[in-house]
Amino acid sequence: MAEGKIVKALSGFYYVKEGQTVYQCRGRGVFRKKNVTPLVGDYVVFQAENEQEGYLLEIKERKNELVRPPIANVDQGILVFSAVEPDFSPILLDRFLVLVESKDIMPIIVITKMDLLDETTKEQLEQYVQDYRHIGYNVIKTSIKTSDGIKELLPLLDGKVSVFAGQSGVGKSSLLNAIRPELQLKTGAISHHLGRGKHTTRHVELIEIGNGLVADTPGFSSLEFIDIEAADLNLYFPEMVKWSEGCKFRGCQHINEPKCAVKEAVQAGDIPVYRYEHYLQFYEEIKDRKPRF
Repeated sequence: MAEGKIVKALSGFYYVKEGQTVYQCRGRGVFRKKNVTPLVGDYVVFQAENEQEGYLLEIKERKNELVRPPIANVDQGILVFSAVEPDFSPILLDRFLVLVESKDIMPIIVITKMDLLDETTKEQLEQYVQDYRHIGYNVIKTSIKTSDGIKELLPLLDGKVSVFAGQSGVGKSSLLNAIRPELQLKTGAISHHLGRGKHTTRHVELIEIGNGLVADTPGFSSLEFIDIEAADLNLYFPEMVKWSEGCKFRGCQHINEPKCAVKEAVQAGDIPVYRYEHYLQFYEEIKDRKPRF
């Protein structure tokens, strides 16, 4: 018996990496009985039948799992947003941040196409960058023409499993190509190098970039707050967690409660107004969510 990590899943086979060797493994019937599906990123116990094949015996406990893309044990989410074309959207970024925080995944914000900004919009965007850095987020700025920011991002991938996420057209593929040119990803479709045409199976694969692993799939196709309760939403706004220690009531939702330190911080300019407005909007969205049975 040996232990390894699933780095690819395709057509009922799980490719398990142990050291420098990758074994093509099948799952045991026991997983089906327990209704458990092995996922890319899983740490597993497997039995090698020869030097290339084996079968899975056990899936180790996961620290997190995503449904789309189906992947487990993600360390960080690289949230790629462009400065322009499409324009930078703080509400969409906050939506991604909440989803990532709720899965205990460390977010890194990357803003691309900085060199395409005019002076006015540049000033506005720099303010957003300062705001998010002040909250405690790592924000990296990159430009199309130079490798600015790439050198900053590469060491952050070391020893981690990362998922790249963001709208289409923001430059995710260009970014990965700049980090590892031999991938030659077609811009506009992160996974074309896997030879996926219309009739091939969609699959997730962890590819080595630098000294880390990156999920070769566009992350987070669903941006709905399916697994988040309204009462927990404020836990995924780090600046609210910080200021809420001063609230009069425990479990304060920072909406209608008196003596709320979070609302005072918004009024004093210590929490950006737009962040608080997004919080209220998301809160209402979760409250209005149809119950699932």
